[in-house]
Amino acid sequence: MAKPKNTICLWFDKDAEAAARFYAELFPDSKVTAVHRAPGDYPSGKAGDVLTVEFTVCGIPCLGLNGGPAFTHNESFSFQIATDDQAETDRYWSAIVGNGGQESQCGWCKDKWGISWQITPRALTDAMTEGGAAAKRVFGAMMTMKKIDAAAIEAARRG
Repeated sequence: MAKPKNTICLWFDKDAEAAARFYAELFPDSKVTAVHRAPGDYPSGKAGDVLTVEFTVCGIPCLGLNGGPAFTHNESFSFQIATDDQAETDRYWSAIVGNGGQESQCGWCKDKWGISWQITPRALTDAMTEGGAAAKRVFGAMMTMKKIDAAAIEAARRG
């Protein structure tokens, strides 16, 4: 299989492999495809330490780099995961937040490695792209939520 031309590189302090394995277990079409060890010592590690991890998240190719503590994640990058129902939304949200992560607003949460996730029911996206009064009502409802409540979104959509 050919290597992808474009890969998302995520900088981790030292837990790239643990993060990649967590994502691979949680999301469909996700897997760890390779773990590469450092051929020599480097500023934040020793020869033989895991340096990079190749993985996919919902089919998106990623590379986890154990680069040390110099850089940390913030909300300027996030994975947006579309969910089909409340059960799927709840499952992803609970797995991320319940594994050392934290809740934020409007369907955003952060995992224990600092990566931001938008757990977004398709009902929300569909209503927002409709525009008009329904989108305005849905937007207002969403602004009051942490985890998205799909039933409340649908109720707001209907008015």
